[in-house]
Amino acid sequence: MDRLLLIDGHSVAYRAFFALPVDNFSTTTGQHTNAVFGFTSMLINVLRDEAPTHVAVAFDVSRQTFRLEQYPDYKGNRSKSPQEFTGQIPLIKQVLDALHIQTFEKDGFEADDIIGTLATQAEAQGMEVLICTGDRDALQLVTDTTTVLYPRKGVSDLARMTPGAVQDKYGVAPVNYPDIAAMVGETSDNLPGVPGVGPKTAAKWLGQFGSLDEIIAKVDQIPGKAGESMRAHLDDVIRNRSINALIRDLDLPAGPADLAFTTEWDRDAIHTVFDALEFAALRTRLFEYLGGGDEHVEGDAAIAIDVSVLGAGQVVAWLDEHATDQTAAVGVDVTGVLRPVGARADAIALASAGGAAAWIDTTTLDASDDAALGRWLADPARPKVLHDAKGQLHALQAQGWTPAGVRADTALATYLVKPDQRSYDLADLSLRYLKRELVVDAGSGQLAFDDNTAGADTAAQRARAALDLWAVLESELEQQESLTLLRDLELPLVDVLARMESRGIGVDTDHLDTLHAEFTERMLAAAQGAYDAIGREVNLGSPKQLQEVLFEQLEMPKTKKTKTGYTTDAEALQQLFVKTEHPFLASLLSHRDVTRLRQTVEGLQKTVQPDGRIHTTYAQTIAATGRLSSADPNLQNIPIRTESGRRIREAFCVRDGYDLLLTADYSQIEMRIMAHLSEDADLIEAFRSGHDFHTVMAAKVFERDPSDIDGGLRARIKAMNYGLAYGLSSYGLSQQLSITTGEAQRLMDDYFETFGGVRDYLRSLVDEARQTGYTETIMGRRRYLPDLQSDNRQRREMAERMALNAPIQGSAADIIKVAMLGVERALGDAGLTSRMLLQVHDELVLEVTEAEREQVEALVREQMASAAELSVPLDVSVGAGRTWHDAGH
Repeated sequence: MDRLLLIDGHSVAYRAFFALPVDNFSTTTGQHTNAVFGFTSMLINVLRDEAPTHVAVAFDVSRQTFRLEQYPDYKGNRSKSPQEFTGQIPLIKQVLDALHIQTFEKDGFEADDIIGTLATQAEAQGMEVLICTGDRDALQLVTDTTTVLYPRKGVSDLARMTPGAVQDKYGVAPVNYPDIAAMVGETSDNLPGVPGVGPKTAAKWLGQFGSLDEIIAKVDQIPGKAGESMRAHLDDVIRNRSINALIRDLDLPAGPADLAFTTEWDRDAIHTVFDALEFAALRTRLFEYLGGGDEHVEGDAAIAIDVSVLGAGQVVAWLDEHATDQTAAVGVDVTGVLRPVGARADAIALASAGGAAAWIDTTTLDASDDAALGRWLADPARPKVLHDAKGQLHALQAQGWTPAGVRADTALATYLVKPDQRSYDLADLSLRYLKRELVVDAGSGQLAFDDNTAGADTAAQRARAALDLWAVLESELEQQESLTLLRDLELPLVDVLARMESRGIGVDTDHLDTLHAEFTERMLAAAQGAYDAIGREVNLGSPKQLQEVLFEQLEMPKTKKTKTGYTTDAEALQQLFVKTEHPFLASLLSHRDVTRLRQTVEGLQKTVQPDGRIHTTYAQTIAATGRLSSADPNLQNIPIRTESGRRIREAFCVRDGYDLLLTADYSQIEMRIMAHLSEDADLIEAFRSGHDFHTVMAAKVFERDPSDIDGGLRARIKAMNYGLAYGLSSYGLSQQLSITTGEAQRLMDDYFETFGGVRDYLRSLVDEARQTGYTETIMGRRRYLPDLQSDNRQRREMAERMALNAPIQGSAADIIKVAMLGVERALGDAGLTSRMLLQVHDELVLEVTEAEREQVEALVREQMASAAELSVPLDVSVGAGRTWHDAGH
């Protein structure tokens, strides 16, 4: 029997919206996606579990239906949809369109009426029907062959409402459910019921009289107060019954037979939609549960590769036959421990463009194999393609090899093409670009190596996928004019970052222990202060308990209302403290601050390696602007603005025969880039004046002599200066400076009146990006912003802010990367032992000997200052000391 699945789109989407926390589901562009995620997740589950042969989704058009004309208060109690929900319905329709699932909507009618019509037609054609909806009116459609899947909790727990289930729950057959609803009323639809008449009474009357029509005809025979109430509200009951009756004969553009569902959907469309929504895991579930998609290969979707498992003495011959062509790259995939410390290469897979592949267990190599493979890896004339190369380089270097000739890193290449993606996993990209599914172990997500044959084939497929992926990405990079950025900046930086990660930075563990003890003591003291202020102990980490203390016990002004109550986030508590200056809040805020410091210290303690150093891991594909990210631990997040935070920097010190840490950073680099790009004469003059930049800027805005600019006025302009590079709004500025939004807007107006070139440049950025579809840095790094054309205001405004800050932040990121390459190259050319250890935003940290200090400082200044040719000088500040803190300047 054919099985038709009908889904009430708005009903399920709305339930999904409230079932999933809206704050946890949004894209990097600011689009909320909780309703789309919940709906799509439910859809995948139902398609998998119910295996329908036909599918359709019905949507409401608006509240202007014939029911509203009949009863003006129909659904009048419903509030306006939350702003975060607005705009997610079109996204759901995009998902459905990519899956080739037909959608319906009809002016003047509701989704229920469409479902009622299709269900009636389907039954007449001998089909089984499943209706997924949270609207109980659909229960009137239930028959022996029509079942309602009703969400009990969220959208994942669906109750099967069969005739028996409806009878058990409401005491009547499905056909009589609307009769009960007419008498009892429907709060969600603003349909008032008969006072004093509940479901049990209504069901008893239906059992006694047989139907609502009979109850109405014999209403005078109903005794007691319930009968009196029924007679008094009979008009309401008649109206309710007329309204809750579903239309079953609408004229629709397609019928049940036209709604066949197959897995021959548009994979490219799926990838496009899921990439935009950043639903990588959900896409994996879709393909895993349902398979299919156009161009899908039944069974093993991987291409056929001739894999040779090479034993001792066989490596040289294979390399000579398949890996000597200097014009054809070879795909490389390394399996093992891919991290700075403890790296290990267990196996290497090689894949040639001609279809041959090899898998090499490194533990079986003899001396000649080892030497031959090492020479091939180190030969810059033998082009190689890897995916996410840095970790693999660590593993190869741990084996004693020095890789060279990496022509492409397909993770970096994809990042340059699509910098806003959250993941650049090879399996995802293989699906997206090659329509090829790579085999992974379902339990761990790692490649399965149960035996040499399975391991060899899996690794060879990855090596070949990287090679084939590069063939696609190279042309895309050429079209976007980003190939030079990959070859001259991002790829060379991989080697530099790998060396920095391996070096690590020395740490004074005794100092960390001392800080941990001190922060623990201060944390306990702050907690006790909070307890003393309210006369009892509470969990200071529990929002629920804090809400009770703040808004009930202390009766403080209410903060922003959230789903779980009034917010107790850091910003809200700080504002409350400014208003109340209550000692409980003072202790609570202190407790939070010192707890964060203690957690930072604990994280550092856990990552100190046996060599007494911390080896962070850098990522080039996290920030869409091009900035590097640091993790395990994040050394770019070590506090510097507070004395306590600076004391953590005292733990980072010189070791291993070096004498000093040298730090060098750019001064006001974002504003220097702004001056260059905007060509604002006053801004350029402010930099060339030789005086304090923010003071000179403030003097121009407030039309005063620089000597009359106090710290407060300077701070206002400094906030403006730095905020411009981040798309600062008047509200954001008001929050930073603790002034009204009106004052902030007037300050911005005065600023832009003074620096008209900056104003005109920022306006042109958005206009040009809207025309071209992307922004561009000084060095050609592009960020595509399709949401600039979005009809959704929230997404459009987020894209506009990105258009404002991407060229400035991205150019700053590019410049420091060029400087890193220059410094590393210059240190090597000079034969110095001093070395670069860290990059922290616009700062470089080096480990130097006293004998080389002057030479290294001059070298670093020269390389950083010459990293880009701007219309204003790139000013470099340098400091030195035995600790990172002492080297500050």
